Amino acid sequence: MIEREIAPHLIKLFRQYPFVTVTGPRQSGKTTLCRAAFPDLAYVDLDAPDEREFANSDPRSFLDRFPDGTILDEVQRFRGSRAGSSSTAAETPSREAAATSYPYASSPTRSTRSTPPNT
Repeated sequence: MIEREIAPHLIKLFRQYPFVTVTGPRQSGKTTLCRAAFPDLAYVDLDAPDEREFANSDPRSFLDRFPDGTILDEVQRFRGSRAGSSSTAAETPSREAAATSYPYASSPTRSTRSTPPNT
């Protein structure tokens, strides 16, 4: 795998914010980047119906499964990622790194930051 220059910046943001969202076009390497930058984190694909259902039905319990953080792939499928639901993020002590294909999946707030484009 090609080492990405943005990886150290992503790791730094992960230490500073409860959620870090990586956005970009399909098949651009978002998930690969997150899995390489955070090899010790659990990986959850929200395309899996059982994981998506649990995440949407009980977001706190879903996130409590990952006290050390997780990579949430296809996070746009998690209703808790939408604007206006930052209370779940603010009240959850774990840290999440999320990879998604849709830029609208997160809105920059105090508890959510997107990686800068073009870095």
